[in-house]
Amino acid sequence: MKKLLFTFVSAFLFNTAIAAVLNLFMAPFWHQFVYSQCIGFSVLIINMGVAHFVKNPLRRVAALSISLPGSVAFGLTLAFAFTGTGSWGGEYMVKTMALGLFFGLIGVITYLLSERIGMEVEQRKLLKSESERREVEANLKLLQAQIEPHFLFNTLANVGSLIDGDPALAKKLLERLNDWLRVALARARSDRTTLDDELSMLENYLQILKIRFGERLHWRIEAGDTARLMPFPPMLLQPLVENAVRHGIEPKIGGGEIGIRVSIEDAALRIEVNDNGVGLIGEAGSGAGLANVRARLTTLFGGAGLLRLQSGAQGGTVATLELPAKR
Repeated sequence: MKKLLFTFVSAFLFNTAIAAVLNLFMAPFWHQFVYSQCIGFSVLIINMGVAHFVKNPLRRVAALSISLPGSVAFGLTLAFAFTGTGSWGGEYMVKTMALGLFFGLIGVITYLLSERIGMEVEQRKLLKSESERREVEANLKLLQAQIEPHFLFNTLANVGSLIDGDPALAKKLLERLNDWLRVALARARSDRTTLDDELSMLENYLQILKIRFGERLHWRIEAGDTARLMPFPPMLLQPLVENAVRHGIEPKIGGGEIGIRVSIEDAALRIEVNDNGVGLIGEAGSGAGLANVRARLTTLFGGAGLLRLQSGAQGGTVATLELPAKR
């Protein structure tokens, strides 16, 4: 709408300028003004319609070669009616028609050039947007790739340490890892991931840790069906749980519990990962995993994605993840 309004305002100013130039040689001004506006807008509207509906370059040129003189003639007919002067049998009609075709041709060429420039600008914007999208995807894949091998290496190291001392437990750990990999691969091949997919991955992850920690590790997950169906970036929650286990549960004598609570508040998806472990100590909140999560949130959501880390009211640590709730 703005583009169309700009086109008509520009045409009005262009027609008025032509009238002012012609007024230097022919008076009165209002007579030249009406003629210029009638011819100018007839040329604009008729030929703009032809250019819009005829896309083939050769056919467009052929159509315009017919519509241009026709639109000038139509504009002159309107000018005759509005001014009450002039006719097709008049003395200066050939010159008037020639002037109309000259300025009309300039107007059509200007319009076609502006249309071409506008298309090139839009195409460059699309190419830039696509390039930025691919760059974001590459960054996300790189960040995700930094998390998954870390988890795999730690798990395989645990398997290696259990093979000699407890082969049965090592086998169970490998089975759990196999389940985790199956879910991870299925999710990697999917075009759309949901919070439910992420929570399923997290459940497998915690089951793997349970083999190592035994009764020292417990967890609970609270998430409604509506929240579970929402799109959710992969591997955002696992680093938070891993941080809670490493810095909260593992150092605590007797272990502890991890709680994961999902809610939707003010068009935002809020996920709290809390533990009743030893709490924030030293550099517990500045690890590579949390830095990775913050980087991915910024890349995906800008300022709308947040991660907060704070001490819990009853001890331990609470990590709160907030991102736009998209359905």
